[in-house]
Amino acid sequence: MMQLNPGQLKKAMQKMGIRSEEIEAEEVIIKTKGKNLVVKNPQVSKVSMMGQDTLQVVGEITEESSITDEDINLVMEQTKSSKSEAKLALEKAKGDIAKAILSLKS
Repeated sequence: MMQLNPGQLKKAMQKMGIRSEEIEAEEVIIKTKGKNLVVKNPQVSKVSMMGQDTLQVVGEITEESSITDEDINLVMEQTKSSKSEAKLALEKAKGDIAKAILSLKS
């Protein structure tokens, strides 16, 4: 197998119309319904090819709940429930406040 040094690889990619740049990121957060994926100490590369940009992210991935104290308090107020009941309902509803409230009122 032929090995290219990084300089040769970069030149070959440029000839094919592929551009790559490093992004100095401190943290990457991907928000999903019900949780956030947090990438600590990320190495982020932006690759542009054929008019499309993609990101490559490498790092330490942890999961965090996207449910805030504000969300919990709102559910508690609307349903007269305890903090633990409100939080559990929000977790089951994957962060959907309306679903959590309806589940506690039924």
